[in-house]
Amino acid sequence: MLPNLDACKYSRARHARDARFDGLFFVGVHSTGIYCRPICPATPAKEAHVSYYESTLAASEAGLRPCLRCRPESAPGSPAWRGTQTTLARALRLIDAGEWRGQPLPEFAQRLGITDRYLRQLFYKHLGVSPLKYANYQRALFAKRLLQETTLPVTAIADIAGFSSVRRFNTVFAETTGLNPRQLRADNKKLRNSMRGDADRQAGDNLNAGNYLTLFLAYRPPYDWRGIQQFFETRQIPGLEQVTRDTYSRSFDCDGNAGFFIATHRESKNGFEVKIFSESHRATLAVSQGIRRVLDLDANSTEIDQHLHSHPALAKNFRPGQRLPGVWSAFEAGARAILGQQVSVKAARNLVTTLVEKLGARTTSCSNGYDGPRLLFPSPNAVARSRLDFLAMPQSRRKALRALARYFVTQTPTRHTEMDTPRFDDWLQLPGVGPWTCQYAAMRMGHPDIFLAGDLGVKNAVKQIQTANTSQNTAEAIGEALSPWGSYATLALWSSLNQ
Repeated sequence: MLPNLDACKYSRARHARDARFDGLFFVGVHSTGIYCRPICPATPAKEAHVSYYESTLAASEAGLRPCLRCRPESAPGSPAWRGTQTTLARALRLIDAGEWRGQPLPEFAQRLGITDRYLRQLFYKHLGVSPLKYANYQRALFAKRLLQETTLPVTAIADIAGFSSVRRFNTVFAETTGLNPRQLRADNKKLRNSMRGDADRQAGDNLNAGNYLTLFLAYRPPYDWRGIQQFFETRQIPGLEQVTRDTYSRSFDCDGNAGFFIATHRESKNGFEVKIFSESHRATLAVSQGIRRVLDLDANSTEIDQHLHSHPALAKNFRPGQRLPGVWSAFEAGARAILGQQVSVKAARNLVTTLVEKLGARTTSCSNGYDGPRLLFPSPNAVARSRLDFLAMPQSRRKALRALARYFVTQTPTRHTEMDTPRFDDWLQLPGVGPWTCQYAAMRMGHPDIFLAGDLGVKNAVKQIQTANTSQNTAEAIGEALSPWGSYATLALWSSLNQ
């Protein structure tokens, strides 16, 4: 439970239904036994009946069940643990992305480089539960989303969420939500029908016609969609990505499950309606988490904005809601960085386009009339085997790209979507890979504190600031002052060059 010291702030936020706090805390209503998001449309409970929790897990451990109206499991991600224990933080990211599935705890712990005993100690010390209980809790909440947002059969949802059997799913789900899955679906249908008209009801009943799923992914406002949309548009690769005024689409390969998604911005609802077309829905949790990272939906913009806007270097051209436009994998981030070395954005885009056209495989996902990106970013194997003669760039850069590909083929496990796996500094041992390449790749994978002080664009932006006599700081000094949000500061300086 959160300290009483903050109770007044949380009380004001929930009464105002302030979306900037969505996912940062949860409201436990002890008179009804449920917990809600601060934006819940229900009439606010009296303060005497309310407690505040930093996570859905904390509320659940207090004996509360999730609200069926505001659906706390759909809130923007809030770090369950904000400490400096990087091993635990990485374990939570892997579990939240559905990557611990059908694997004994000792094997999962080995992937983290620790023993299962130490992993259990970390979870009990910082979260008060075992790793398995935390994982089952997250799986149950994701299953709840699928039950309420899709028409998939319960047996399919149990499998997608990562449960070994429907019986086990039913048991864990009942413990987590206080309902059985079929009861929840029936109650949700009644609630949905009571809240919309016939036309909306028909659209909802056809939600999952065909081999795709539709999910709603929320964020905390403000969200600078125009900024992230323009960034993607300037760098979009035909066949791999599509950018329109209100949508971002791209292909993906998630643990061998290939497909594409179409994310449509819904500003009035503070989120994106996302259609996921995939060869298999088993990776839906990992795919949805990947989309959240690519669109940077879990950033706390209020905190970031306050920090950046306070610095004179950014105050003049400040855009609220700055986000980090991501890429799907660390290999893609590294390849784009190498192809972007010492060339313009346009030249880099042309090189990446050629690489994708020559070596990218094609997804066969059924789209039922929907047009979407079908070319996948080339695999490390495909790049490592190629001479890359079709790329109009120095031979040294081709060598660097092949060396990066071989690194991924020989030294990294399974998927490569974590911002700290591989450790980007390890790439410095590769020929033709320097600090800028490593830092740019880390930034595109979501690392929040990468300030590219040596980048030409950043240097030019700083010169403009100094010429205008708004600041005499060097790029290095600006980066230090704006930590831990250096990546957002880098993007803000790049954007200032176009204004």
